[in-house]
Amino acid sequence: MTELLIISRLLEYPDAALWQHQGELFEALAQAEHLSLKQAHQLGVFIRDLTQQDLLDAQASYGELFDRGRATSMLLFEHVHGESRDRGQAMVDLLSQYERAGLMLDSRELPDHLPLYLEYLAQLPHQEAIAGLQDVAPILALLAARLNQRESAYAVLFELLLGLCETAVDSQQVAEKIANEARDDTPQALDAVWEEEQVKFYSEQGCGDNAIGNHQRRFAGAVAPQYLTIPTGGQQ
Repeated sequence: MTELLIISRLLEYPDAALWQHQGELFEALAQAEHLSLKQAHQLGVFIRDLTQQDLLDAQASYGELFDRGRATSMLLFEHVHGESRDRGQAMVDLLSQYERAGLMLDSRELPDHLPLYLEYLAQLPHQEAIAGLQDVAPILALLAARLNQRESAYAVLFELLLGLCETAVDSQQVAEKIANEARDDTPQALDAVWEEEQVKFYSEQGCGDNAIGNHQRRFAGAVAPQYLTIPTGGQQ
């Protein structure tokens, strides 16, 4: 699906190549078969607005949006498994899917990075690609809601992905769920996470459980990650 390749490229870290080859994105968009006229227009406007920005400004905005905190992380399993051990096995399983499809990863790439996952889906037959999108629809809806809350233009890309997979996820319900969610990208929240890591480190050196408990109570509510339950039985 050409649409998935376009959105995958737009969700990557902005670089000079994107600015230099923006015309090719518009050419690919003109050939997209699975977008309505409205959706194609929305995607075209996003490409235009993004590439009209100064590259350094676009890169700084991207970093602030996707690399601070976990709430808008592009790593899919961050929103499902967090730091649990299940995440490692999920990575292995997804990597196996990629290899069966002939997609070989660079050693620096994590298999659950959303742009990479979209690139993988784009190589599959249409119905399989749609099923793959449906597997992560709850994550896409969560990210769309958080990005809309932050008034980010990137929200439209996630809404387009949800539209492509015709998901049954109630986006309005998701938006209401996160309406009062604590931001995890503020200086205070980031400091809280850093201090929590320090407490864990000192605990390993012999500090008592009481210190950890006091710390966790102190920062209760400072960061409120939402972890989702994704049904099993997706792509094999």
